[in-house]
Amino acid sequence: MMTTKKKVTKDSIIGDVIKDNPEAAKVIEKYFGSGCFTCPGIRVESISFGAMMHNVDPEKIVKEINELED
Repeated sequence: MMTTKKKVTKDSIIGDVIKDNPEAAKVIEKYFGSGCFTCPGIRVESISFGAMMHNVDPEKIVKEINELED
């Protein structure tokens, strides 16, 4: 049975994205750094918010996450 990945958007919560697709952690770390994984905000902050805080285009992050292989 095939599982379908949830489509990630700029409004997706960072922690949920990583939980649903552990490979996304590589992309998150690339743009936001490793400190993201110890920040309590990971459970409530969106990719868009994180991108704003790190001065990165959120669409670039979303695109890379959605292109990850299962």
